[in-house]
Amino acid sequence: MTAERSSSSLPAQAGPAGPGGPTTPYRMTVTTTLPHADALALADQCLAAWLKQEWREEPPPPEPAAPGPGAPLAERFRLGERVLLDRDGGPLDGPPPGGRYDRRRVRTPAPHGTDRLTLTVATGPTGPTWLRLEAATQPAGSGVRTPGRVPVPEVVRALLPLLDASDGPAAVPAAPRVLTAAGVDRLVDELCDPDRRMPTVVASVPAGLGTGQWLADVVGPLCDQLPGLAGLYVLDPDARTRFNVALEYHAVYGGAVRTYLPEVDPASRWDGRRHPVLARNRIEEDPRRAAALLSREPRRLAAERPLPPVLAGVPALRVPRPAPAPGSAPATSAPAHGREERERAAHPGRHEGRREHHRERPKPKALPTGAATGRATGPGQPRVSIGRLCAAPGGAGTATAPIAPVRRTGRRRAGAPGGRGGVPLTFTELMARLGEFPLLTFTGDQKAALALDELRCAGGGWARLTWDGLTALQEYAEAAVRGRAGGDFKQWCERTPAGCHRFPPRKAVRGESRTVHSHAKWKRERMLPVPECVDASRRAFMGAHLRIGGGRTAPRLHYLDDCSGSGRIYVGYIGLHLTNTRTN
Repeated sequence: MTAERSSSSLPAQAGPAGPGGPTTPYRMTVTTTLPHADALALADQCLAAWLKQEWREEPPPPEPAAPGPGAPLAERFRLGERVLLDRDGGPLDGPPPGGRYDRRRVRTPAPHGTDRLTLTVATGPTGPTWLRLEAATQPAGSGVRTPGRVPVPEVVRALLPLLDASDGPAAVPAAPRVLTAAGVDRLVDELCDPDRRMPTVVASVPAGLGTGQWLADVVGPLCDQLPGLAGLYVLDPDARTRFNVALEYHAVYGGAVRTYLPEVDPASRWDGRRHPVLARNRIEEDPRRAAALLSREPRRLAAERPLPPVLAGVPALRVPRPAPAPGSAPATSAPAHGREERERAAHPGRHEGRREHHRERPKPKALPTGAATGRATGPGQPRVSIGRLCAAPGGAGTATAPIAPVRRTGRRRAGAPGGRGGVPLTFTELMARLGEFPLLTFTGDQKAALALDELRCAGGGWARLTWDGLTALQEYAEAAVRGRAGGDFKQWCERTPAGCHRFPPRKAVRGESRTVHSHAKWKRERMLPVPECVDASRRAFMGAHLRIGGGRTAPRLHYLDDCSGSGRIYVGYIGLHLTNTRTN
């Protein structure tokens, strides 16, 4: 086992990164009343026990962090072949001062690639201790099939009871617990509390069946993928009666299981429709599918929920470059590391430590057209990523350096002339320069976009507005993959951060109308190409769109925001308005 240690300053702006591959990641964010040191000790204990059991080598105990602000300690341990443990800790970024964090990241081999587990403990000057655990899978290649979702890590099941973890007022248990009538009032208060961030899953027991038997045979296996993602309760018969009287519009009974989303309004009949019910017959028909359905919403909420301020202040992980042994080549020249850096270059938003091998970067540099994007190879030659591609192919022509945040040549002052390096005035030029947006992938047919040049009824206005939209989408994606966008793209447009390109909020549309969704032909037009890592069918509904023009022709740009999944935005269509009730 070897270790490398550094005390260099970490980047100030990046927080925990997004998922590392197409498999749906696992994310848990909880609090504990334990002091920071105690919570970290328990986390290290559970992590060490898991590593020793799985890989037969336990990491050494952590050493005290380097004193003083701005000098966090970072160290790397090799616990076996393809088994790496990174540890770092130090002060949190940003005001107010006085907070600190400690983080552990473990990379282990998997049959389909590499598993990555990141555990972060953070505490502000005041308030509780926060703990966040993320587990993701990085596939070995673009054609490798991986499991649909990352299972709940065993570390979570061991750690939750020790931490006495909570989500605001609600406990976050490792397994469902039976609730009697005496505990109903507290449960109702938890469901209605505005500080609850996680969903709460409440199961009922069918008449004539024992609570213990139903819990062991049905509810336990059904909730196996929910620890750390939701509160879990089973109502005994007396508790069910009292619960349904208190929440008449949100009742659960007959062996059904109901998921209560945050902010329950017990007096609203309409609000009752927000909280999905999984009926007993669906559970018993296909228990495995029912378990997947039940975990879908909690996983989605965990992926979309913004980081609390304390965790948002955690800087990016940067570990030292391994020192070469005397007379040997540097470890960073090994083929495995080369693959990792090519993946970094292709997917900058997925990698938490994308600057970890560069000690000093005075300022970000613009990415050359075609570098590390897997799309544009030169002027007038856009390469479209479709089918199985979710990463740029590694090869001699692929950039291998970690990518800094990109500032494109297309961002010029208002009124700047068009042409190469400025804002394009034609869609022919625009399509040729898509490589300037490294987190956007065009998957559609270029003909629809190029045909807009033939209309010429709006001069260069349509191309200019499309370029503005792509620029804003790129800047949004750069923030979203770090968990700092503060919402979806429309919300980004409504509250565009200072220094970023503003796109008119009224031209950013979240989705299509109910009429379009219910019309088979119109919906099919909006089922646009995506890589297999996004959807196995290689098609996804792209209802979100940008209004490029109005009137009879009304161009549109349709896209899929997958920043919380694959770390990219997929643009599936640029062209005239697709069919709806208003098109002529």
